[in-house]
Amino acid sequence: MSLKMGSKNPFNDNPPPIFKRIFQLNLYSLIPISLLCLYFNIFSSTPFSPTQLLHSTNIFTYHSSICSSPPSNSSIVKHEDYDYEKSCDYSKGDWVSDMRGPIYNVTTCGTIKESEKCITNGRPDLGYLYWRWKPNECNLPRFEPNTFLKLIKNKHIAFVGDSLARNQLESLLCLLSTTSTPNLVYQNGKDNKFRRWHFPSHNANFSLYWSPFLVHGIEKSNEGNYYNTMFLDLVDERWARDINQLDMIVISIGHWFLLPSIYYENDLVLGSLNCPKLNHTQIDFYGPLRKALRTTLNSIIEKKVAKGKKIDVIVKTFSPSHFEGDWDKAGTCSKTKPYRKEEKVVGGMEGEIRKIEIEEVESAKVKVKKIGAVRFEVLDVTKLALLRPDGHPGPYMNPFPFANGVPKYVQNDCVHWCLPGPIDTWNEIFLEMIKKWK
Repeated sequence: MSLKMGSKNPFNDNPPPIFKRIFQLNLYSLIPISLLCLYFNIFSSTPFSPTQLLHSTNIFTYHSSICSSPPSNSSIVKHEDYDYEKSCDYSKGDWVSDMRGPIYNVTTCGTIKESEKCITNGRPDLGYLYWRWKPNECNLPRFEPNTFLKLIKNKHIAFVGDSLARNQLESLLCLLSTTSTPNLVYQNGKDNKFRRWHFPSHNANFSLYWSPFLVHGIEKSNEGNYYNTMFLDLVDERWARDINQLDMIVISIGHWFLLPSIYYENDLVLGSLNCPKLNHTQIDFYGPLRKALRTTLNSIIEKKVAKGKKIDVIVKTFSPSHFEGDWDKAGTCSKTKPYRKEEKVVGGMEGEIRKIEIEEVESAKVKVKKIGAVRFEVLDVTKLALLRPDGHPGPYMNPFPFANGVPKYVQNDCVHWCLPGPIDTWNEIFLEMIKKWK
């Protein structure tokens, strides 16, 4: 409270003795409460050690002048700092310090791939956990698992594409498991590339479909050809045949298109990428990537319109890697802090891939404008991912890589993301997109 010149200070009044006595008793009773609040506020603001992160279920920091309960996420709450009538461009912003940390950890979530358990694999620095994405135009609320589950009750969501689709789904399952436990009800294929989880509490299903090209193709392998083979005009039926069971699809492609490949269209070779021993026209991967995505989106439209069922389709934009050096020649990602937004600009390869993905989604929107059966949106993560070189497993994709000294060669993962980690932000934005639809 500020006092104007000449105003009467209420604390300088002399109250009657009985009121003075009551005031003193109330004041003395507040002292221990204040000390207790101070204790919890101080220690909740302290960064957690690896041991604390491993064994605590929820990590929160709440600041208040009087002790209060943590905010409830049991219902869908409209945030005062968010205008639901006005869209927010979540792709533009900056990473800011946030000592609250993640809402889950590696021991409370059972759906994390071993190579993404960075803390239990021995990563010594934990600073990468204490950042949040701050969009320029609005605030991005923390993930509310109850809200998400209520919004997708009785629905089936599929994550289709490459290993970044899997990475994002595992993050989402971890976020939701802080409220409700998912049951793994189906798994098939090498490395569990086809899986399904069910949340009985809300009758919600989440499926993972491995399809790195989205279209029909044959992957390169150590035992077979060193190049991929893609049929750009034929959708991959491993996921497309189940489309009428799905209410929402989240698509992720990009990294597999950077590898040596041969491209077919109408049963004819269109060209190849980095296959000098083959007698084909050498082309870059941008055109084939565009064709593959277009075939995919057109196929969804055709299949859904034919059945008269609605579906939401979200295309996640390209997530750049952060190899310092070539990925296959001892490239590393050793940074421990995010870039500032002025340090990195989306451009070059990642910029072109992002541009293609956005353009194809916009084109698909025009096609379904009069139909109304399919809703297309872009989950634009390219910029916020580009600024997080510190969020990858790096050498800690394997347990304790330096336990016996520094070996000559250490494999690094600078493509996928630690869990918990920056990829959780993708799902925070995902939730805000669904809120807006509702």
